[in-house]
Amino acid sequence: MSCSCAITGKISKVTSSWGAHLIRTWNIARHPVNAIKITTALVHSTSGQLKDTSNWKTLGQTSSNSSKFERTQAPLTKNITAGQPTPSSHPHLLQQNEVTVGISVEEYRERRSLVIERLRQQEGLHHVLLLPATSRRYMIDKIPYLFRQDTDFLWCSGCQETDCVLLVHTLPSSSGSSMTHRTVMFCPPHAALQELWDGPRTRPENAPHVWGVDEGLPLSELITYLTGLEKSLNSPTLWYQHRDPPSDSTHRLLQPWLLEGRSAGLESPKPHLHALRLRKSPAEQRLMKRVCRLSADAMQATMAWTQPGVSEHELFARVDFESRMRGACHLAYPPVVAGGPRANIIHYISNNQIIKDGEMVLMDAGSEYHGYSGDVSRTWPVNGKFTSAQRELYEAVLHVQSSVLVLLRDTRPSLDELYREMCKQLAAVLTELAIVPKHLSNDAKIKTAMALCPHHVSHYLGMDVHDTPCVARGHAVLPNSVITVEPGIYIPEGSPHAPARYHGIGIRIEDNVLVTSTGYELLTDACARHPDDIERLMTTAALSSHGPDLQG
Repeated sequence: MSCSCAITGKISKVTSSWGAHLIRTWNIARHPVNAIKITTALVHSTSGQLKDTSNWKTLGQTSSNSSKFERTQAPLTKNITAGQPTPSSHPHLLQQNEVTVGISVEEYRERRSLVIERLRQQEGLHHVLLLPATSRRYMIDKIPYLFRQDTDFLWCSGCQETDCVLLVHTLPSSSGSSMTHRTVMFCPPHAALQELWDGPRTRPENAPHVWGVDEGLPLSELITYLTGLEKSLNSPTLWYQHRDPPSDSTHRLLQPWLLEGRSAGLESPKPHLHALRLRKSPAEQRLMKRVCRLSADAMQATMAWTQPGVSEHELFARVDFESRMRGACHLAYPPVVAGGPRANIIHYISNNQIIKDGEMVLMDAGSEYHGYSGDVSRTWPVNGKFTSAQRELYEAVLHVQSSVLVLLRDTRPSLDELYREMCKQLAAVLTELAIVPKHLSNDAKIKTAMALCPHHVSHYLGMDVHDTPCVARGHAVLPNSVITVEPGIYIPEGSPHAPARYHGIGIRIEDNVLVTSTGYELLTDACARHPDDIERLMTTAALSSHGPDLQG
């Protein structure tokens, strides 16, 4: 997948404005030092292929040999007013020393170290990474959309507030420090009236205590700070997402400065951030296991609750309810709840029809749990019993998924190789069902099968549902990454080759998989997949009579 990226450009316009406030940024010994050993990296070889040099096992451990990676550590103290949960304000969510649920301040520092080390492998002696937070967006006057932080910014900082700017830069040799880089969080100004409506914000002076950065400064000082870095670091390389920036307000602030001879040749840090985000740390793996299990349980509970005559929007509401009651923050994306022939619309999200007795429903839904996403699809008959045609197609899709998982277990394929395996297996099962004509050549059979499953079989999964899109699907999958495996068959009404009994049936089975050094771990196995298990689940649920009340 191509990436709309990049901004590495030399900051070439040098001025003499270096202010005293910037000189003070080299005074880095204000707080106790926490040594963090860099133990992981994911780099590109000269051929452009992803090369794994990671070892997340010792993430956050200290070492006497790690002096060049020493970070200033401001204690995460109590009684600080912040614009997001902290261990003192939300002890039921956050452990001490955690910035976000499950992720420690040490891990966030480690991530920033990894990014800087990766950027230092690129051209240029010094580097400046500029990551803006997302701005709040409004659906109508004064009514905001659900806020979702820019993923790269969140991964690097743990900051869940709007309109902040994270700046990470290498240090000049004259700084007198063994540290390789410095991190500053720029915070919007305190506005009492706005905070009355939107809640408190973290003040700049509290940024080190909330996020573990080296310093917090007012956003109004960002341009002065950047201008000073030009002189101190001798025209460093600037990394900034210039195209499609996450914050319009921050981009407007930066635009005049960038246009003063600094915007030529800019590239985005996204490819480097995505390469690092691809593999999950032990803490991230725990979060992914939690959200995938949560998503699977919510899906299964929704399956059990279904009965004929239920509406798609009721099932939408049910899976949302089941997810939140199990601890999800919200659904990770608008779910597909497609009854009957609407299952042939891949991203059907209208969810406004009644599902009739004898029809199936295809649901594609996942939970979001404190920044990490699940993504599960199941297809089941609303009356709890597959027809013979439904079961034949369902078992065909399940066979294809099993074949793809075998390939994943036995080799180290790329996502594209998994897709080719899906197409080959689809062609075989559809030929057996007389949906693909037997007289066609193998290539023609595969082409016909591809038309009946027009989507890929896999994508990366993590903080985003379609995670790390800058990582090409042609790279071999790496241990500690999470992917989906989601074959489907979609037979539209009037399909020219398929027997009439299959017309209007759409089926997708999607599971989430943690790639391991020895194969894989199926993270969504808690949700029934085999048709016998689905029928047993729904029969048991019907006998307990706890389905929806559709009479009123």
